[in-house]
Amino acid sequence: MTSPTGSDVAAPEGDLELEGRIVTASNATFRGQIGDTTVVYKPLIGEKPLWDFPDRTLARREVAAYLLSEALGFGVVPLTWLRDGPFGEGMVQLWCETAGARHPVDLVSPDEADVLQDAGWCRVLDGVDEEDEPVVLLHEDSAALRRMAVFDLLANNADRKAGHILPTADGHRFGVDHGLTFHTQNKVRTVLWGWVADPLSDEELAAVRRVRDQLGSGQDDSLGESLGELLSMAEVTAVADRCDQLLAAGVFPGPQPGLPAVPWPVF
Repeated sequence: MTSPTGSDVAAPEGDLELEGRIVTASNATFRGQIGDTTVVYKPLIGEKPLWDFPDRTLARREVAAYLLSEALGFGVVPLTWLRDGPFGEGMVQLWCETAGARHPVDLVSPDEADVLQDAGWCRVLDGVDEEDEPVVLLHEDSAALRRMAVFDLLANNADRKAGHILPTADGHRFGVDHGLTFHTQNKVRTVLWGWVADPLSDEELAAVRRVRDQLGSGQDDSLGESLGELLSMAEVTAVADRCDQLLAAGVFPGPQPGLPAVPWPVF
């Protein structure tokens, strides 16, 4: 099943039955079923403590990421919500099946990198692998990934690994694993640095303005009100500040000096 963006889909109701654990995840993560719907379930009690994020807040940050994605109108994040499960309250998200001959982010040899760049891919960084062989990190230049990059800037995503980007058969790109988001300090770490200094498109600027307007509306059903139930007030204010900064600059910013620019491992 390819997950819809969620804007026109209600969260399924019923018992959550687990099928197995996803052992590659850093925190306790399970695949399960709610009726005929396949989901990912991350219980709060399975979150490992982090030095820079409050304990047992990652699931709420994942739901906040979905709300931000919907407010942007980009559909970056699959439908995500909080509910009880076999191990207590946690984040539940629609499962995404990936498809496509090539992942939109790749680590290749310099010769292959030249070919991809000629085909329009964006070069991110050059380095060496574990055998000291030269490698290049690139990603496709697509509207879908640009939208994800804008989302990451506003969410202050500290963990946009290549493996957290899920390509679907119709060309859409979903982003998942958004627990390390919405910190008040700049922590953006991403593989999507290919548009540094490029002007934001009219569509992208309009989406950022839409989020900023919803944050400052003062209405009970506003984005700010909804985020305030999941994040601290300072974290919600920081989202508005990042909107203002991005609108004032009008271009994709570069990495913060002195901070790691990409997550590790990259994939």
